[in-house]
Amino acid sequence: MTLDEALADLRARIEPGRAEGAAAYHKVEREYLGVTNPAINEITTGWRRTLTVDERVTLADALWQTDIYEARLAAAKLLTQARIKGDDPVWALIVSWVPDFDSWAIADHVCMAGQKRLVADPTRVDTVEGWTTSDHMWTRRAALVITLPWTKQNHPKPEDLAIRDRVLGWAASYVDDREWFIQKAVAWWLRDLSKHDPDRTRAFLAAHGDRMKAFARKEAGKYLA
Repeated sequence: MTLDEALADLRARIEPGRAEGAAAYHKVEREYLGVTNPAINEITTGWRRTLTVDERVTLADALWQTDIYEARLAAAKLLTQARIKGDDPVWALIVSWVPDFDSWAIADHVCMAGQKRLVADPTRVDTVEGWTTSDHMWTRRAALVITLPWTKQNHPKPEDLAIRDRVLGWAASYVDDREWFIQKAVAWWLRDLSKHDPDRTRAFLAAHGDRMKAFARKEAGKYLA
């Protein structure tokens, strides 16, 4: 499949008037086609069925480079799959996109693809740790969003607990960052963790909660009794 064919698939699902609303909502200057998320899911599911992993990587890279909103979402969705044999090129492409992040929606779709690659090979957390000291706010935020699977295990193995504690250390280094999206990411990680590991969440809030913004502290403790 060529890039032109992929873009034609997306353009065929444009809903009139939707692009203007998306542009106003996301407040990032780029082209918006006006295609719904379910439609992009349907299109990319079809692509994944017919393309090899190498073809998907090539198409995803081309879609990303257009900087069209829906094309970037499609690029991420094209690579979102639990089991991918020989996934190093997929992971490398995902990592290469992180410095381009400039909005939460695109970043979160890429991070969902990245989460599956991290779970497939947790040693990749070493790469993610390097993001935590980036000057780029969206890169720092991505370090928490992409590691969200480690908030969700009910019966984590020792190596999973080690990653959980490692990421909590990153979160602790973020609490003095006044950037709203960073505070929100810390709160998101803790809120999800509290459903499965309330003790660690309480310990974090006891140690660092007074330095978090009030909204983030409240969100983090939402599910704690």
